[in-house]
This record gives sequence, C-alpha cells and structure tokens, in this order.
Amino acid sequence: MSEAEFAARLVRDLDAKDVCLVLDVFRNDVLRLTGVLEAAAAMGDVTNFRRTSHALAGAAGAVGAQAFERACRQAMTRADLQPGELAATAAEIRRCGESALVQAATLQASLARP
Repeated sequence: MSEAEFAARLVRDLDAKDVCLVLDVFRNDVLRLTGVLEAAAAMGDVTNFRRTSHALAGAAGAVGAQAFERACRQAMTRADLQPGELAATAAEIRRCGESALVQAATLQASLARP
C-alpha cells in the first residue's frame, strides 16, 4: 500500500480529529526519538541506536511513512553497523523523518479545511 493510500485509509477509518491526534503523537515521537538517536550516535552506542531506530520504525509504520520506516529498519537490522557510521545513519534517518513530518503536516492541513 502506498503512503497516499495509507493516508486515505486513515482518513476513511478515523474522523479528522483522531487522525490529527495520531499525527500529533507521530510528530512528537519523531522529534523526541531523533534526538535520542543522535545522542546515541554521538556516544557510539550501537545498542541504543538500534533500539531507538526500532521505536522510530514503529512510529513511521503506524502512519504509513514507508521511506522513513525503511530507513529506520535498515539501521536497526544492519549487523555490520559500526559506531563510526552512526552519525551519518542518524542524519539520513532525520532527513527521512523530516520528509515524513512535512507529509503529515500537509495531511493535517488538508483535514483542517472546511
């Protein structure tokens, strides 16, 4: 299912207020967890980095942010991920997360219109 199809399904299955609530939770989770991810990267903490990537992947999956979810899942499952690669990987995850946040904001704005 594409991201657009997932968004349409959310809107069909939930009222606009609930969709906005889900998207607000998503935004807050992404902002908080990308900070945790970057802190883990700065400390070279691969275990916490993977754990946080897993949490971000779950948040992304809940709203159908497929590219963001893929980037997070890739980071959490790479067996060869080294501490020196964490900062670049976190930056890519942040980029994907920011894109997902823009899409979520666009959906929210469309729901706010009469």
